[in-house]
Amino acid sequence: MTKAREIMTGGAECVGAHDTALDAARKMAELGVGALPICGENNRLQGVVTDRDIVVKVLARGLDPATVQTGTLAQDEAVTIGADDDVDEVFDTMARHKVRRLPVIDGRSLVGMVALADAARALPDPQAGQLLEALSSD
Repeated sequence: MTKAREIMTGGAECVGAHDTALDAARKMAELGVGALPICGENNRLQGVVTDRDIVVKVLARGLDPATVQTGTLAQDEAVTIGADDDVDEVFDTMARHKVRRLPVIDGRSLVGMVALADAARALPDPQAGQLLEALSSD
């Protein structure tokens, strides 16, 4: 069975919890990604910030992205997947939590990110369709 580490994008870079939304946006642009893990003290994963978070939670509310800290944009608990979890677990976790990107953890270390497109490519066609449907429904 295919493992998360086989389909993830390795070398995920964090944005600090005290970095600003503007810092995160610039880093996303530089790396060509739409999401970054948020790491707090001791490089502990706090969540994920997406380009959509910045637009909806900062810009649309008229907040200054140069002052809003990314840590305030993190959800309650970071949803992750283990590096050795199989692609079915990736599918189930994404569908259950309605997320399109998951940080991949090996032990306590962040080793990469797996995106919806990565999971869809690794799943048989019917399962990929089910994942897309689960994420698109309310």
